[in-house]
Amino acid sequence: MKNFYITTPIYYVNDVPHIGHAYTSLACDVISRFKRLDGYDVFFLTGTDEHGQKVEKAAKNKDIKPIDFVNNVSSNFRNLSKTLNLSNNDFIRTTEQRHLESCQKLWKKLLESGNIYLDKYSGWYSVRDEAFFGENEIQNGLAPTGAKVEWVEEPSYFFKLSDWQDRLLAFYRENEGFILPKTRRNEVISFVEGGLKDLSISRTSFNWGVKVPNDENHIMYVWLDALTNYITAANYNSNNNDFSKLWPADIHMVGKDILRFHAVYWPAFLMAADLPLPKRIFAHGWWTNEGEKISKSVGNVIDPITIINDFGLDQIRYFLIREVPFGNDGDFSKNQLILRINSDLANNLGNLYQRVISFSFKFCNQMVPNHNNNIQDEDLKVIELFSKSINILKKQIDEQKLDECIKLIWKNITEANKYIDTQAPWSLKDKNPERMSVILYTLIEFLRQAGIMLQPFIPDTAEKILDSLSININKRTFENIDDRISPNIVINKPEVLFPRIDN
Repeated sequence: MKNFYITTPIYYVNDVPHIGHAYTSLACDVISRFKRLDGYDVFFLTGTDEHGQKVEKAAKNKDIKPIDFVNNVSSNFRNLSKTLNLSNNDFIRTTEQRHLESCQKLWKKLLESGNIYLDKYSGWYSVRDEAFFGENEIQNGLAPTGAKVEWVEEPSYFFKLSDWQDRLLAFYRENEGFILPKTRRNEVISFVEGGLKDLSISRTSFNWGVKVPNDENHIMYVWLDALTNYITAANYNSNNNDFSKLWPADIHMVGKDILRFHAVYWPAFLMAADLPLPKRIFAHGWWTNEGEKISKSVGNVIDPITIINDFGLDQIRYFLIREVPFGNDGDFSKNQLILRINSDLANNLGNLYQRVISFSFKFCNQMVPNHNNNIQDEDLKVIELFSKSINILKKQIDEQKLDECIKLIWKNITEANKYIDTQAPWSLKDKNPERMSVILYTLIEFLRQAGIMLQPFIPDTAEKILDSLSININKRTFENIDDRISPNIVINKPEVLFPRIDN
């Protein structure tokens, strides 16, 4: 089997999970499930980033030890993974021993290669962003992100980032798909072309982090620590065969606010350590709430668990992936969410399923009707909708065009709805039951294929559809799209897939 390795960023444990965390994780889950159905051996990683000055301060404010603080908050993210029905293979924490060893191994590699030196850092630092900023980036005493900065002067180890400027630019030119979307790629290239300065990669003014090997007065810069998680989980500490099975990662999925760390610093670290670079960094956009920027101070932070409890998991999964061209910013509107649920899910998919399965259950002896080899051209067009579009769907997933992929699936569902309205099998029950059986068989076969294709996006609902058609659990991959369901298979009594919501 072909390997496929995808990661979310590891989420910083200074606060509770929000809609942005859910969005990134769901996008990775959709891709992971899709690639598994396409025959790949997928490794899907998520986890939590638990070190740094910000965590140490948060724990101090609560008068508890940092480890107790991160244990509590990390569990919230692990629970979110379960709530979202993620198919992740691993959940990594940067406080784990395997990660500490991986960080120190990478540090030693960078030191031995001559890319680390000891000096003194003087400059602006944002605790909130855990990032250093140049004088030219500070406006009105604030970082570009709007965060407060403080002047820091302390001994520090530096990474020779400036040495890697030309090699990074050459790599970007030679690998156009390394950073997506293209607008983000252009931003990164512009930043690097503006000049790279050596990067401070250790701190001495706090204690919560990975100790620098052979110099315990220094704590590793939290971003060097955090980024290393991707190779920790890929067995960087084990033999080369285990590591090379997973590494390099196929996709690092990140929010656009942390693109610089992933697309500039991380590749430079890897180049300096003589390790392969990930194949792609994809930076998605941010969400607003009813047109307003999401902010704790405004009080409009969206709790993913609350909205899932209110509207349903598959409904939220569908909305987040469908609503916005993936990579762009989006607005979370409850009116638009309810419209999507009622129109796309309840009316388009749910109503089609209910009409076909209920009618077949009632008038075809609770079994898949027999087509008696009387399938006509108009029937075949519906049966072959997914056969003819599956390669397009695969390409869209490989290009992270998640919204276009789900739109194409729904385009096929719309075609099936047109077919049932035109053919009107209910009108043939008495005058032409043979033709009615062919029409219903066609629609049941379409629903089987739709159930397979919907598994990455709305897995619980897809499972209900496939279970109601008694589809074997081992016959639900893309290889089975053209199998065709056998007549006389038992149909289970249908249930409502998506209750309509009164606005």
